[in-house]
Amino acid sequence: MDIWSKRLQFWGIIAQITLLLFSSYGSTGEEVCDSPLVSNLLPSSFRSSSQLSNSHGPGFAKLNRREGAGGWSPLSSDSFQWLEVDLGGRTKITAVATQGRYGSSDWLTAYLLMFSDTGHNWKQYRQEDSIGAFPGNSNADSVVQHTLQQPVVARYLRLIPLDWNPNGRIGLRLETYGCPYISDVMSFDGDSSLVYRLSPRPRQMARETISLKFKTLRNSGILLHAEGQSEHSLTLELVKGKLLLLLQQGRTTSPESQRLVSLGSLLDDQHWHHVAVERHSSHLNLTVDRSTQWVQLPAKLTHWDLQQLSVGAGRGHSSQRPVVSNRNFHGCLENLLYNGLTLIDLAKQKDQRVTVAGSVTFSCAEPVSIAMTFTSPKSFLWLPGATEPSSAGVSVGLQFRTWNKAGLLLTFELPKQGGVVWLYLSKSRLHLHIHRAGRALLELTTGSALNDGQWHSVELYSRRGRLTISVDGDEGATAHASPSFPVPMGSHLFFGGCLAEDSGQECSNPFNVFQGCMRLLTLDNQPVDLIMVQQRLLGNYSDLQIDMCGIIDRCSPSRCEHGSSCSQSWSTFHCNCSSSGYSGATCHSSIYEQSCEAYRHKGNTSGYYYIDVDGSGPIRPQMIYCNMTEAKTWMVIQHNNTELTRVRSSQGKNQHSVHFEYTSEEEQLVGIISQSEHCEQELVYHCRRSRLLNTPEGSPLSWWVGGPGAGRVQTYWGGAPPGSQQCACGLQENCIDPKHYCNCDADHTEWANDSGLLTHKETLPVRSVVLGDVQRPGSEGAYRVGPLRCYGDKNFWNAAFFDKETSYLHFPTFHGELSADISFLFKTTSSSGVFLENLGIKDFIRIELSSSTEVLFSFDVGNGPLEVRVEASIPLNDNRWHRVHAERNVKEASLRLDDLPAATQEAPADGHIHLQLNSQLFIGGTASRQKGFRGCIRSLQLNGLTLDLEERAKITPGVRPGCPGHCSSYGSLCQNHGRCVERPKGFSCDCSLSAYTGAFCNREVSGSFKSGTSVSYTFKEPYELNRNSSTLPSSIYSDMTLRAENISLSFRTSQSPALLLYISSYYREYLAVLVNRHDKLEVRYKLDSSREAEVLRSRVRSLANGQLHTVTISRLADTVSVQIDQNAREHFNLTFDVEFNAVKSLVLGRVHDSGDLDPELARPASLGFTGCLSSVHFNSVSPLKAALLHPDSSPVIITGPLAQSSCGSSTSANPYAAETTHHLSDQSGSVGTGQPLVNAIRSDSALIGGVIAVVIFVTVSALAIMARFLYRRKGTFQSQEVKGVKREDSPELPFNSQANSQNGPSESQKEYFI
Repeated sequence: MDIWSKRLQFWGIIAQITLLLFSSYGSTGEEVCDSPLVSNLLPSSFRSSSQLSNSHGPGFAKLNRREGAGGWSPLSSDSFQWLEVDLGGRTKITAVATQGRYGSSDWLTAYLLMFSDTGHNWKQYRQEDSIGAFPGNSNADSVVQHTLQQPVVARYLRLIPLDWNPNGRIGLRLETYGCPYISDVMSFDGDSSLVYRLSPRPRQMARETISLKFKTLRNSGILLHAEGQSEHSLTLELVKGKLLLLLQQGRTTSPESQRLVSLGSLLDDQHWHHVAVERHSSHLNLTVDRSTQWVQLPAKLTHWDLQQLSVGAGRGHSSQRPVVSNRNFHGCLENLLYNGLTLIDLAKQKDQRVTVAGSVTFSCAEPVSIAMTFTSPKSFLWLPGATEPSSAGVSVGLQFRTWNKAGLLLTFELPKQGGVVWLYLSKSRLHLHIHRAGRALLELTTGSALNDGQWHSVELYSRRGRLTISVDGDEGATAHASPSFPVPMGSHLFFGGCLAEDSGQECSNPFNVFQGCMRLLTLDNQPVDLIMVQQRLLGNYSDLQIDMCGIIDRCSPSRCEHGSSCSQSWSTFHCNCSSSGYSGATCHSSIYEQSCEAYRHKGNTSGYYYIDVDGSGPIRPQMIYCNMTEAKTWMVIQHNNTELTRVRSSQGKNQHSVHFEYTSEEEQLVGIISQSEHCEQELVYHCRRSRLLNTPEGSPLSWWVGGPGAGRVQTYWGGAPPGSQQCACGLQENCIDPKHYCNCDADHTEWANDSGLLTHKETLPVRSVVLGDVQRPGSEGAYRVGPLRCYGDKNFWNAAFFDKETSYLHFPTFHGELSADISFLFKTTSSSGVFLENLGIKDFIRIELSSSTEVLFSFDVGNGPLEVRVEASIPLNDNRWHRVHAERNVKEASLRLDDLPAATQEAPADGHIHLQLNSQLFIGGTASRQKGFRGCIRSLQLNGLTLDLEERAKITPGVRPGCPGHCSSYGSLCQNHGRCVERPKGFSCDCSLSAYTGAFCNREVSGSFKSGTSVSYTFKEPYELNRNSSTLPSSIYSDMTLRAENISLSFRTSQSPALLLYISSYYREYLAVLVNRHDKLEVRYKLDSSREAEVLRSRVRSLANGQLHTVTISRLADTVSVQIDQNAREHFNLTFDVEFNAVKSLVLGRVHDSGDLDPELARPASLGFTGCLSSVHFNSVSPLKAALLHPDSSPVIITGPLAQSSCGSSTSANPYAAETTHHLSDQSGSVGTGQPLVNAIRSDSALIGGVIAVVIFVTVSALAIMARFLYRRKGTFQSQEVKGVKREDSPELPFNSQANSQNGPSESQKEYFI
């Protein structure tokens, strides 16, 4: 070549470089990295596994070229072929494009993309961390290009065909796109290091960043150690292939002074990994590759100033700090940056701030390590062993890594002994098994936890009659045996598995196949050349990936949510949800309800329940008491001091402050308050010469802090509006002193109080109270802050009604890329309709009523549509509420309908996992306005967040907010003749016609009777019964004639005979139910005053045994049926009259007017009843309930002692309650104007012991006096659960200290009546 030609070539190269540089930048100055990389390469840059002919060689595989045969085709079309491209240097690759062979029927339909820096140790490119295969072409001419989600930096690319045109063969032309990659590289040999000193230290920075890339074959070693002032330090260290970040305060090693986090896995794979540490004012962001973890900084480290960075070792050369680890880094670092400063470049320039020690090179030494991956159950490697059995024995070595607990590592036969040797994993331990003729000749076991994904070395050798297996050399374990027979190496060695059974090879595997990686195989201390194996020049194999280890850590990052633990095998992972409070394949969905309201509508009663306020969101479940005794369902959140607490003046203290700690965490409190319709908290202050707020014009003497977070100062008191600086009396204009707005501000020497409810949710909960007028002589006070109480669930009843198929609501795009759960309730009369739909470019998610009995959940994340169906046995268009819960995660999709078993569909093992949506979310319809839903949708939640259907419905035509008609679905919750009453949001149970009480008419009403107790109920006219009038009854004569009765009651007694119930008439007719002297039940009917009573005797015995018995009696004309407990129903017939005329009254217990009774009945009537009666019901009348709960408004007369009790309780265990309900005494009622009695008070008084003694004595005395005089005009009513009992302290403390009923659960809460 002449000089002119050389100059032209030179300037041509310069022009290409210039063009490449200019093409790397767009018009905006931003780097553009999409230049073609393959088209200008020389043919020598291409290699392939084989070629069909010289004209089909790899050098012709350039996009849109027609040279040669128009592309590359291998000699055989199978999955062992590959095409490799050498880009000449490390290059940033952003896209790849493929094309079939020109003018042929040869093209790829799917392929894998591998990359490497050295031409060995290949790594498969995966999109979304799971997708390995790229879709290929559908013909020979069109170009299919894929942009890589994460660019790759590599020198070598290898494309492996997976599938091709079935009517042709493998054919390929390709191009890759990207740009040159420039970096600074440094190599460390384990004894070298780099130290960077910040001198002088720059000014305090709000943010500092350290970033680098590294690659290594060692699984442990210190990457970086940073030291700051006060000897605080930060260390980045590899430990078993994971990156650990250690923050330490000073020299101490106590747990309080350290913060340790871990991120990443399998980082010892000799591939580049990116690490970045960003320090902000209060936290760190640690990034490894594509995973970032937020790390809270200890308070002392928030003002930490970095002074020195040590790279590759645990300390600088002049530092006297102890070494964190003796394992220095062995490998390569790239682009080591501190706040944008390139430290490797400073080291090259021999900057005085950088000190390099040991053997450091500014290039990356790449050790070659050939591994192979056993990918499937069909994987195996066969190698030839000894051609002639040697008496010298056997020596086999290998390294492996796997996640599986079991799998065959090696097997070979012992031809002379007719036996076989198996070396395998079982239960994560290494086993050696020598077997012959159906029995074991030898077994050895060693090692443990060998399925941890780390490389483990194994050696099997036999010499001089001694057999040894060892794991991990000197640091591991060894097992020995001295068999009585030689163990030579066989002629055929199989690794990982065996050939198919019909192959004719002498190999059997009774164990699991091995799935994992192996490397460094040795036979008789000679390494096995796996490249020769790959080229089919040595041994044989199937389903192996040679020159790469394809292990994946499916638990890093963990897809298991809510703190659940992740475990894995080679092909999948498992989440352990136990003790997490969540369920599902990834522990995503909460197993608890979001409010007490939701528990109530599942039929539960008062008790402690776990509440998960945000469902599948990040807030943890919490145990909360649910008070369901009223129409409103209250959530009660306690704090550390709900007692009345006394405050007295003390020297040196101008103020008294107290802080309240709640049983719920901050985010839980905020969630509860936000979703509740109403919240309140009682605030009470008793005072004597202790002013509270003084005047609205002046500065307040006292205040409290409330609201979310740290809260804000509030200067109003309970019962007054925010910002008013008043108390309730000021608002009501009835304060003691009209000049002031609080009773306490009158500054009287007599006791006064200011109390009321705080109801503004924005100022709740109360965080602290500061009392400012307690320092004067004679100043005294006592405060109480009640628990936080909230009722109503705005989310539970949030509903919308869709009255047209074309109507819908739309919301912003649903973001549920990796985990999505959707739950709602619906009711409809239509047979089909779409509940929800959200579309992407290709992806979508949809839930619909596909037929009157089927709900369909369908979606596509890029693997094709997947459907999950649930079929119901009853129609779903019955206008009743039905619950739907759909979940989709990286493992599976599930759909649950009502209480039917969930239907599930597993996700593809290596498929797309990200759900990518970009359109609006449609509710009740679709974007095409077809197949819309007609009916109601309620409580719609997506990933724990409730969509406000009502607010959106208010502004949307064709959709109405709210949805009435709940009794059709929840009416069955009203038990024992309770009547369901519709409400705008929900329902309530009217128990007025039931013998029971409670939210669901399921709480029994029981009374304890003595021998002299009598309850007489005078019947009202029917029209008065129906309207539940409280007026006095009028006399009834022949107008009330009965031809049928329904009686039910429960009793517990040891008395016989005993009268249970007696009903009289104005015509000397009666009906009596009693236990006779033989302990059997008798029902006596006297419906004709001129005849003897007819006696119906049950055969059931032992009714006076002190146990609870339930009796049901029904009569229709002359037919009477009686059932006792679970015994068979008994039937009787009356022989005389069937009309019960002029019914007068019903008596429980002793009958005082017994002169007209038959002699057989007179004695039981005079003895009365001693024991317990419960839930007495006669037709529509509940006399015992009226006597116990409404004695003043019911036509009832009580004589003798009657005590309300729970003697008839038979409540079953509640499966939803976290623990048994703890009932506290009901202490309702307002506090009077005396001084407060402080119960369990925190007081500074030295006389507290004496006060308590006086309290006990006076209380006992008061109870004795009260027991004597607790009789009313109609009789005496006494309650076992004494409510609001006034206890007295010493004369110095003359007023009640009754914790309000808000303070906790109570069995005797006030009942709500319709």
